[in-house]
Amino acid sequence: MLKRIFEGLEMTTARPRGRPRSFHDKTDQNMVQSLDRALLLLRVLGEAGGLTLTELAQRTGSSAPTVYRALTTLQTHGFAEMEEPGQLWHVGGGAFRVGSAFLRRTKIVDRARQPMDRLMRLTGETANLGVEHRDQVLFLAQVETHEAIRAFFPPGTLGAMHVSGIGKALLAWMPPARVAAVVGEGGLARFTAQSHGDLASLTDDLDRTRARGYAIDDQERAEGMRCIAAPIFNAHGEPVAGLSISGPTFRIDLADTERLGALVQAAADEVTIATGGTAPRDRA
Repeated sequence: MLKRIFEGLEMTTARPRGRPRSFHDKTDQNMVQSLDRALLLLRVLGEAGGLTLTELAQRTGSSAPTVYRALTTLQTHGFAEMEEPGQLWHVGGGAFRVGSAFLRRTKIVDRARQPMDRLMRLTGETANLGVEHRDQVLFLAQVETHEAIRAFFPPGTLGAMHVSGIGKALLAWMPPARVAAVVGEGGLARFTAQSHGDLASLTDDLDRTRARGYAIDDQERAEGMRCIAAPIFNAHGEPVAGLSISGPTFRIDLADTERLGALVQAAADEVTIATGGTAPRDRA
């Protein structure tokens, strides 16, 4: 009896949150400058990699001695590594181990693995899973095709929303104000002649995406590559992730997008159901 009582107490006792009174104050007075510089270094290394001390100092706007102290601290914890030939700095394995915790708390990755593998086998193209992260697409997982020429988006890759199949699949079911905010924050950069250059053009594309149920990236990010994507929804019918296939235009023909789109949409819907989500009523 006592054991059951104590077990019940363990389940119901609230855990102390430990938030300071200034939790919501993000001003400089509550920022740890040395940590801020170290995280900036990690982000720069993650985006470029293979940089010298001088290049890192230039890109972060800090002095070389300051950058070196931060790098050696990161190196001690395995977050940064130096390659002796050329003394180039890279992200270390410690950063991957910590970063992978994000994937562990995201059950979408686990539930999407089988649908992605099946989608790759049915279409013969690389299957991708991504989410919106700070107004960009963050790729979480990929199942590569065995074809020699294929798309490659390793986990952790970031991409612009408006030139990404997954990005447009997410934007299509976001409120217009949210779409405008995403576009307004980073603008509409042109990557190819096919890229959307203004909000009106993008909005028309998103309308077509909602009507058919899937998005098409027709050489908007890279010439010669196409992508077909569909959204994954949460329990409130909100888009939380996207599933896609991507490959060269000579294999993904526009005449075949309806068939491929149906396969991608079915795979995305499977993940929606597996994660307890539900599609909105206006879903095609």
